[in-house]
Amino acid sequence: MLKDAYPYYLANEAIYANRDLPVTDKYSGEVATHVAMADRKAIDQAIAASVAAAPAMAAMAPFERQAVLDHCVVRFRERAEELAMALCIEAGKPIRDARGEVSRLIDTFRVAAEEAVRIDGETLNLEISARAKGYRGFTKRVPIGPCSFISPFNFPLNLAAHKVAPAIAAGCPFVLKPASRTPIGALIIGEVLAETDLPKGAFSVLPCHRDGAELFTEDDRLKLLSFTGSPQVGWDLKARAGKKPVVLELGGNAACVVDEDADVDDAVARLVFGAFYQSGQSCIGVQRIFIHSAIYDTLKKKLVEKTRALRMGDPRDEDTFIGPVISEGEARRLEDWIKEGVERGGTLLCGGERDGAMLAPTLMENVPAECSIVAEEAFGPVAVLSRFDDFDAVLEEVNNSAFGLQAGIFTRDLYKAHRAWDRLEVGGVVIGDVPSWRVDNMPYGGVKDSGLGREGIRWAIRDMTEERLLVIRTP
Repeated sequence: MLKDAYPYYLANEAIYANRDLPVTDKYSGEVATHVAMADRKAIDQAIAASVAAAPAMAAMAPFERQAVLDHCVVRFRERAEELAMALCIEAGKPIRDARGEVSRLIDTFRVAAEEAVRIDGETLNLEISARAKGYRGFTKRVPIGPCSFISPFNFPLNLAAHKVAPAIAAGCPFVLKPASRTPIGALIIGEVLAETDLPKGAFSVLPCHRDGAELFTEDDRLKLLSFTGSPQVGWDLKARAGKKPVVLELGGNAACVVDEDADVDDAVARLVFGAFYQSGQSCIGVQRIFIHSAIYDTLKKKLVEKTRALRMGDPRDEDTFIGPVISEGEARRLEDWIKEGVERGGTLLCGGERDGAMLAPTLMENVPAECSIVAEEAFGPVAVLSRFDDFDAVLEEVNNSAFGLQAGIFTRDLYKAHRAWDRLEVGGVVIGDVPSWRVDNMPYGGVKDSGLGREGIRWAIRDMTEERLLVIRTP
C-alpha cells in the first residue's frame, strides 16, 4: 500500500510542504495518497542548489558515483514489491508489467554504475603536417552542469531512471519534474537517493503547479533539458529552452511488418504483447500492422482470437493483462478515434467497448491512412491491420508517418532485413520482433516528430558531458 502522504525532495531533503496533489488509484478512481507540490519559490531554490552543487558533483571520483548507483540498485531490489504496487496503483499498470518495470529500473541503475567508471577520452595525433610537429592532443569528457528532467506518466520509474542514473554517472546535479498523475515512483527514487552521500543540492524531485513550471525549461542556469512526453509539448519546450541543448523522446505510431516467411504463431504472440502490454500506453507500442497477403487471413484470425482472450480487470490481479488507461478522458478520445475509423470505411475486428477508463483491446482493418487512429499516436490498446504484397512498397508505407521512433520487421530474408535498416526513417529497426522491444543499454530515440537525441545510458552520458581538449607543445 502507499503511504498516507509523500514529500517532494528539495536539495536532497524531504519537504512535507503540503498535501496539494491527490494521486488516484487509476482502477478504482479513488484518491490513494497525497503528494506535496512545489511552488515557484521551491523550484527556484532547487535550481540554485543544483548550481551550487555542480563543482562538488564534478569533483566526485568515478568510483564514488558508482557507489551511489550501486546503493540504489540494492535498495530498489529490497523495495521491489513496494515499487511494483505503487506503479499498479498510481498508473493502473497490471502487476506483472509493474514488476517488469521495476526490473528495468534496477537494470538501468546497474548499467549506469558500470558506465560511471568508463567515461573515457582519447589521445589525438596532431602531427598532421610540419607546423604541428611536437604537438599532442588529449580529450576528456566533463559534466555539462545542472540538468532539467521532465518525465512522463506511462513509465514513471524507468523513464525517470533513464535521466537520473546517467546524470549521477556523469556527475551532473539535476532537478526532476515527474508527471503529476504518477509522481510516486520518482519520489521513491528520491527517497533512496537521500540515503546516499551525494553533495547537498545534487538532486531535487519536484511535482509542481503550473506556476513556476516554466523554470524547468527556460531558466538559463540549467545547462540541459531532457523531456519525455507528447510531441506537442516537447517541441514547444524546445522552442522556449533558449541556448541549452535539448533531448526529446516523444511519441510514435509504430509499425510492424510481417512478411510471408514469418512464423505466424510467433508473430501473433509478439504482436499481442507489442500492441496491448500495459494497455498500449507506450510510445513504441504496435499501432500499425502490415501483413503479407499470403498469410494475412491466417494471421488475422489467430490475432483476433488471442486478443479477445486477453483478460481485463483489476491491475492487482496476477492474471490481468489489460488495465485502465491513464484517465477516462483518454479512453473517450480513443473510443472516438475508433468510431471515426469505422465511419471512414474501416472494419472493427474486435474490442472497441469502453467502461470508464477501461477500453477493450481493439483490432481494426482497412482504416484510411489519414484517420487519427492510423496517422496520430493512439497511446492505448488499439492496433490497425493492413495487407501488402510488395516489401519495398510497404517500407514506404511505414515511412508515411510524421513519426519515426522504432519499427519491427518479421522476416527471415537477410537482404530484406538490411533494406529495412537502410530505408526506414526511424531511430531503430527490430528484426524478428515488435518495435516495442527495448533493453536499457541500447541507444533509443527517434527522428521526425518522434524527437531529438538518444537515451540509453552511454548515449545519455554523452549528452550530459562535454568534450574538453588539451593540447601540449613540446618545444
